Amino acid sequence: MSTEPFRRTAPTHESRIHGCLLGGALGDSLGYAVEFDDISTIRSRFGPAGLQDFSALDGGSHFSDDTQMTLYTVDGLVEALEWANDGTAADANACVWLAYLRWLATQGVPVPPSAPVPQPRWIDAQAALKHRRAPGNACLSGLATGEMGTVYRPVNPDSKGCGTVMRSAPFGLIPHVPAEAVYKLSSDAASLTHGHRSARQSAGAFSLLIHALMSGQSLLEAAEFALNHARGQADAEPALLGRLERALQLAEGSGAEAATDQLLSPDDLVRELGEGWVAEEALAVALYAVLATAPAREVTPETAGMGPEAHFRDAIVLAVNHSGDSDSTGSIAGNILGAFYGEECLPAEWLAALEAPEVIRGMAGQLITVTVG
Repeated sequence: MSTEPFRRTAPTHESRIHGCLLGGALGDSLGYAVEFDDISTIRSRFGPAGLQDFSALDGGSHFSDDTQMTLYTVDGLVEALEWANDGTAADANACVWLAYLRWLATQGVPVPPSAPVPQPRWIDAQAALKHRRAPGNACLSGLATGEMGTVYRPVNPDSKGCGTVMRSAPFGLIPHVPAEAVYKLSSDAASLTHGHRSARQSAGAFSLLIHALMSGQSLLEAAEFALNHARGQADAEPALLGRLERALQLAEGSGAEAATDQLLSPDDLVRELGEGWVAEEALAVALYAVLATAPAREVTPETAGMGPEAHFRDAIVLAVNHSGDSDSTGSIAGNILGAFYGEECLPAEWLAALEAPEVIRGMAGQLITVTVG
């Protein structure tokens, strides 16, 4: 595993935001095509190497609820920042909750009459976000209570599904916010739908990883930063620590400069890190995929093809080809690499196949406007 994958120049903050959101949508879209398939079914459909490219999907692919909820997370944060920029304090978590209630309405799920009725915003008029793409039960049921869940009054107290992690990259994209505040924003928002501490802490750790990448840390530095913060929690979740520690250990023996067969097989990936349906497993699988496929530090004739785009392709393919929650693990991996490299890692032909890129870029643009102008 290389600690410093090759990168020509440091990406701009704007490029990192676009890269993170578009990269997550690409990983989500490729993974969504095989989300409910086991690895034997994936191989029977696409060959021994599994699903490698959007060109293999004759009918195209769509992004799932992962990208939908990520964009609604962006919208909630944008609204809170709009209020702040106008000199009015706003509860960021309440803004995110209201955004999620508007997403819930696109899924055709009613809420009690006592629930607030959020005012519509630009995102709500986007047709691509109104499709029902296998949303998670805990996200639906938690929001359908019409009550704003908190750490102290959780909805779905035993739920630790990956529905918190897959939507939490945007908390790490806001500049000039202390790490502790990023973690609190993300873990508090996780409590809106999932009450288990692993769901909250996994979301917080993921957002901190994105935050560290946005500040210029390497992939490995950012991963270790997030892990160390998770270790420092008074009620640190052993399952999360164990999965993240194992992901880093396993990635140490892999990398582009290592033999291809040193990468975990899909079966071994699931055995070691889980299927990704729960929060800590999804984060661990995605993190392993990103670190284990990292290219060599220096570009040589032998590694010339292993730049950002090749790294992105390899990591996403590894992240989605397994018997588990392929869209969420692909989405998280795409978020990570997009935040690290910026847009230069995104394959042009993959972007050409992406559903509604103008909506994703529109939300990225709104976040840029309210943060860096």
